[in-house]
Amino acid sequence: MNIYFDIETIPAQDPAAIDMIKADIEKQKLAVKAPGNYKDQEKIDAYIKAEQEKLDAEFDATYRKTSFDGGLGEICCIGYAIDDAAPQSIYGDTEAKILREFYALLQQNYSPSSQQRPVFIGHNIVNFDLRFLFQRSVMLGVKPPMMIPFAAKPWDESIFDTMTAWAGHGNRVSLDKLCKIFNIPLKGSEIGEEIDGSKVWDFYQAGRIADIATYCEGDVERTRAVYKRLTFQ
Repeated sequence: MNIYFDIETIPAQDPAAIDMIKADIEKQKLAVKAPGNYKDQEKIDAYIKAEQEKLDAEFDATYRKTSFDGGLGEICCIGYAIDDAAPQSIYGDTEAKILREFYALLQQNYSPSSQQRPVFIGHNIVNFDLRFLFQRSVMLGVKPPMMIPFAAKPWDESIFDTMTAWAGHGNRVSLDKLCKIFNIPLKGSEIGEEIDGSKVWDFYQAGRIADIATYCEGDVERTRAVYKRLTFQ
């Protein structure tokens, strides 16, 4: 039983988390000091002001990075496909409901008494998707089914990480690069617009969650195509 999946994440939505980021930046601003060779007070003040303005300007970049932090960011969409079925996605509800629906469908499609061992397949799922999924489940108190191999190593039979399979343990390769060399439709081809994980938040803010879901389903299909190439199917 092959379970292909991909998640799309967005930055922190909890006001308390955003306030925490702002407070940390304010703390860094207070700690700014001019180099010891600055003697003129006017130059010292100008240096401190410039450095503090840099920290203020970095807020957006720092905030966006929370989309990679399972303790702060959130899952806005989960795409999946079981065996050769068409990719589907879960989105548009609260994050907790998205998780519960995903976990419910996994349990509905898997019988512990069957001879079909579930194998979770994705790109960089060991270091990101599975870890983020686990962390969000903990944060929201949504208990996942035991079948999900959160603690799996890259070489475990319960998973197949296409990034590790191609690049080797500890190395990286983008899904887009694999699609290019295998002549598989690239990211965004399903919506006719350039998109990747770094642009998901922009699409989300623009109210284009349906496009994010379509893109996520496309990534599931790309992952399945790469998997079949890597396993000589």
